[in-house]
Parts: sequence; C-alpha cells; structure tokens
Amino acid sequence: MGRRTWIVLLALVAMVAAACANEPVPPPEVTPTPTATPTTQPGTPTQIVVGVDDLPPGFNPHLLADVSPVTQALATLVLPSVFRVDENGVAQLDTTIATSAKVTSSEPFTVSYELNLEASWSTNAPIAAEDFVFLWERMRAEPGVADAAGYRLITAVRSRAGGKAVDVEFAEPYPAWQYLFSGLLPAHLLKDAPGSWVGALRNGLPASGGPFKVGSVDRGRGEIVLVRNDLYWDAPTVVDELVLRRLDPEDVAAGLASGDIDLAVTTAGPELRTALVGLQPAPRTQPVPRAEVVTLGLRADTGPLRNLAARKAVAALIDREAIRAEVAPEALRADAYGRAPSQPGYTATAPERRADAAEVAALLQQAGWTRTSPTAPWMADGAPVRLTIGAGAERPGDLRVAAAVARQLSGAGIPATVVAPPVVDLYSAETVAPTPPSTSAAPTSGATATPAAAPATAATPTSTPTEAAPAVPAAPTGIAVDLMVLNRPAAGDAATAVASEFGCMSGSATGPEQVPGPTGFCQPLLDALMTELMTPDPRPDLAQAVQQDLWEQAAELPLFQPVDVVVSTPESDAATGVGPGPLLTGPFTGAQRWRPLPSS
Repeated sequence: MGRRTWIVLLALVAMVAAACANEPVPPPEVTPTPTATPTTQPGTPTQIVVGVDDLPPGFNPHLLADVSPVTQALATLVLPSVFRVDENGVAQLDTTIATSAKVTSSEPFTVSYELNLEASWSTNAPIAAEDFVFLWERMRAEPGVADAAGYRLITAVRSRAGGKAVDVEFAEPYPAWQYLFSGLLPAHLLKDAPGSWVGALRNGLPASGGPFKVGSVDRGRGEIVLVRNDLYWDAPTVVDELVLRRLDPEDVAAGLASGDIDLAVTTAGPELRTALVGLQPAPRTQPVPRAEVVTLGLRADTGPLRNLAARKAVAALIDREAIRAEVAPEALRADAYGRAPSQPGYTATAPERRADAAEVAALLQQAGWTRTSPTAPWMADGAPVRLTIGAGAERPGDLRVAAAVARQLSGAGIPATVVAPPVVDLYSAETVAPTPPSTSAAPTSGATATPAAAPATAATPTSTPTEAAPAVPAAPTGIAVDLMVLNRPAAGDAATAVASEFGCMSGSATGPEQVPGPTGFCQPLLDALMTELMTPDPRPDLAQAVQQDLWEQAAELPLFQPVDVVVSTPESDAATGVGPGPLLTGPFTGAQRWRPLPSS
C-alpha cells in the first residue's frame, strides 16, 4: 500500500472519529418509539385508522381510471417522487430521492438528476435510472394515461454513475420539467411483466420507495393496511400501521363515537352532516377539494358526435350546473380547462351563455339531423338518433352523472343509454362491453339506472310518445360510447394538462406513434398551439385563445371539482395535525409523522 493511500485512509478515519464525537448517527434500521407516544399492549402494532369512501379500481397514479383520493394517498406515502409540491403548488426537490436536479444544457435542453445513493425500493433494489426509463416509456405508449404531454417531449433518458445519475433530453425547452417523474414505479418488478402497467397495480403496489409500504389490500372488507417500510433510509414512521377503511357516512359517525376509527377523509354532503350531528365533542370538519375534475367527454373521432355541429348542439343541451347541483352539490363548479377551480391561477373561461333552442336546432340540422315536430325525436340517416353514455362501473358518482345527462338529452328528443364497463376499459379502449349499470350502483336523488338483469334502455322524453328503445346489441367487439364521464387529475402545470387532455398524442419527437386520448379528439392546428403553450415564452394571449377554441370545439365539458371533508376529533387533531394538505398530495401528506392516539 502506497504512502498516498495511507494518508487518505488516515484522513478518513479522522473525519469519521470527529463526526462520531460531535453528532452520533443512529443505525438506519433502528426504529425507536418516541417516549411521548402512548402505546397499546406490548407487541401490538400502533396504528391510525382512517375512514375513506371507497377503494379505487387500481393504484396506478398515472392512469385516469385509478384517479382517487386513496390512490393519491398511496402515491404520496409509498412511491418516490423527485419533486413534491408545497401548499402553494410549487414543486420542491425531495432530497430523500434526489440530491440535485437541474437544467445542465440548453442544446439540447437537458435536465440532470443526481439520485440519493441511499434511495432504494423495499426489495433492496436501488431507485435508479431504469425507473425513469420505465415511466417515460409507459407514459408515451399506454392508453388512458394522465398528464403525459411532458413525457412526449422527452427524446432520451440516459443513465450515469451506475444508474444513480440520470440525464433527460427534451426536443425543446420545457419549463415545467419539475413535475415529471413523480410517482416512480419499480421497473425491476414491472418492466418485463405482461400487462403490468394495469394488472400488477390493481391490488396494491409491489414495492415501496417511501416511508410506508402496502401491507395488504382486502377489497372484500374494503380495507388497506400500510405498514412501516423498515428499509426506508430516512426518518421512520412513528406509527406501525396506517389503515384505510371503507365506510359510509353513518359508519364514519359511529366509528368516531366508538373509537374504531381516528379520523375520516370522505365525501362532503348532507348525509355526512346529518350523521355527525350529536357527536360530542363535536368533530372538526375541513373541506378538501380533490385533485381531480369530473368532466363529460364527447367522442370526436367516431359516431354521430364526430360532426362538429352535432357535438356543439349536444354540448349546448347539457345543463352543467344542474348536473353539479343534483349529483355533487358541495363540489366546486368547473368552468375552465387545465386547472381545477381550487388551484392558484384558475380563471373561468366558459362562454357566458349557452345556445338557445333555435340555435341548437339549427346546428343539428346543419349536421343532417331532422325531426318532424318540435316534440318529436331527432332522426339521422332515416333512423332515430340514440346516444350511448359511458361511466365506469366502479364509480357510483360517475354513474349518477351519466344518468343525469341521459335524462337531459332524452328530454330534448335525443334518447340516451347508459352503459357501465370497467373504468379502465372505458378510458383506454375504442369499444367497450355494453354492460348496464348494476342496481347496487343505482343513482340517488331521483336518477334512474337500468337493472343489471335487463339490457340498458334509453330514457323516454316526457314530451314525446312513449317508444321503447332497443336493447344494447351485444356485439363481439363491444360498442363505442358517444359520451363518457371522465375524471381528469389536477396537474401541476396548466399548459401540460391541456396538452395532455386534448393533444393529438402523435407529436413526440421520437418513439412509437402515440395512442389517442379517451375521446379521440385531435385538431392538428390546435395541437401546435397547445405545444407552444408548454414552451418558456408562449404568445401572451395564446392561453386564452386555446381555451376559447376548446369550448368552441366541444371536445369535453368540465363539470365540477369534487370536495371531500376531513373529519377529526380533538384527540386525532393533536396526534396528527391533519389538514387538507397540498392539492396534489392531499390530507395524508406528512402521515409518516402522525402519532397514535392515547389508548381509551
């Protein structure tokens, strides 16, 4: 061993000795129990139990079909993200994942990430460049993804330093790059598994890169158990388990009264308010706008609504405010594309007035539709026009929206049928199974649904003679829906959100042809304008012009932003400090620091 090597070794020993003398570092796998934290019986895991509305169809945070508060909670607590947003929606570097992330070149525009050497999955595999590559490739190639426009601008993802450094090159400068590579997924488990993008994440997340990991998912009981990730390299969770339990509003009140649950994150509404009356001490309720907007998509690539005049007429017939008031009266009215109503910078862009009856009739006649009298059903190509509305079978709220839309259209002489396929099929497939809504998902507040044992039929306008609608044909390849209820996630960047929702999905600089969006909407000229919006210096009035054009094209009708409520007791407030949290990460932000409640 040479003299220089000895000098380096002696210097390192001295540095370690000094560090140990001044600031001892505990072993990373030791999980001490805070002395101030009350405990239960020895050996019994400490836990916090949270009531929630329901479990989503799956837990992939990048799928439109899986958008939900529970998916958001798991992504926040289990999956690694390079940046996380603060209360103001500003992206902040998460140094547990990356020690550095910055623009390192302008030609080509390149962002370089230096990953935390300790960051690893709960399988002991490192969080590395392959996870970046996997997410980038899937976001470009899979149907039904959310917020993909930024990934389509990426031309290459290169690994350095044994996978612990990543260089990402873009076709053009992209100022919102900080919002990319959130909710990284374990490539080493998913990249070679057929159908893994959907199938492997249907009943949990196979590995964790955060303070919690998924211990179990019991759909029968409606319960998810998150447990401490013992291989997490940063501060460990205080509680051993975080339990998310499906409960109705009445069960939330009973659970809080009995101590079976500690708090709840559930849909705001009169049922919950009524159920909470009489609880002592009175629980605290905090409104929590969800990170999503419910919209109505109009199919632009096939069927009768591919005609712009017909699409505009049908959109004008739909009373968006009446739907919100009936289905989600506590929700926030949505009158713009790209941003949710609760997001900073939101401005309503909807037209001030809807087309009147005469204007609607003129548009339908322009599309080639006819009717024999003002109360007769509309005809096209010699047959009555019948529209099909799709809503995800797993989403009762969406089914209520679909039923309300069907009634409005039927009342205007356009009978409409509601079908309820699996939501992942609705958002990603060109055709779906003609499955009627089940009676268990029957809408409330006067809405109607077709029993599961009978074929779905159109509602009949009260102003026209009764005419039975034919059963939905059980074609082997399914049917194409004309309208669909969509759940659009709130994004960090409004321009990216608009381009993701309405872009032609074929503008990536490299790679395979992109899949179309759920509605098949594509306007090449508008697509170019939306791409410009994502650049550092778009024209000053371009954002408003794009909004106006989208309303004119009627590709989608924003309806409302759902609002949940956090229900907590004085004890759970003191133990958790729970609040609404940032919009994009939600009320479970910081749950790794929640303490168990005192034993009753």
